[in-house]
This record gives sequence, structure tokens and C-alpha cells, in this order.
Amino acid sequence: MRIGELARRTGVSERSLRYYEQQGLLTAERTPGGQRDYPEWAVDRVIRIQALFAAGLHSKKIAQLLPCMRDGDGGPSEIATPRLVDELATERARIQRTITELSTSRDLLDEVIEAAADR
Repeated sequence: MRIGELARRTGVSERSLRYYEQQGLLTAERTPGGQRDYPEWAVDRVIRIQALFAAGLHSKKIAQLLPCMRDGDGGPSEIATPRLVDELATERARIQRTITELSTSRDLLDEVIEAAADR
């Protein structure tokens, strides 16, 4: 599929898709005319990339992580190393701390809103 179709199917801009390719997160074959031609699996890959960016991971970490995600057969990739697993556990703990902090902030705002509404 061409870059425009991949952008439409994933809701990601063509510019972002080019960036993903530049960072080694996504690959495309080239047509004889030089246009990018993405395989069908690129849709799932882009969705995963977006989710990992939303989780606060940076592109270098995502590039390390993508090959270690479950393969098509559901089994773990052989590339997953104990060090990478530790790094990912650290990232998960960071995300959990952020969630906890945001929940505390939301609860405080709820209290302020309730107090202000009762005035």
C-alpha cells in the first residue's frame, strides 16, 4: 500500500510515517518509481508505534522494543533480552507512577470542583 493509504488507515500523518521509517521503526519497499510500498502488516506496526509513543517511550526505545514484541504465532521473539525486559519494566513503573500522580491530581480537582459548586 502507498504511504497515503497507510496514513488514512492509521490516522497518522505521512510526515510521521516518514519519520518512523527514518528512525528504523517502519520499513517499506520501493517501487521502480521510488514510491514507498508498505506491506499489510504495517498498519498494525504503526498502531503499536503510536501506542508506545503515547505511553511516553522515545523512538530509540521503541526501535529496541518492536522486534521483541510477540511474533505472528504469539510466541515471544528470540531477540528479547533480560536487559531489555528490565528496561521495559522500569518504563512500566514510570508510567504507573504517572498514572498514580494524575489520579491524585484528578481527585484533588474533584474536591475543589465540589467545594466550589456548593458555594
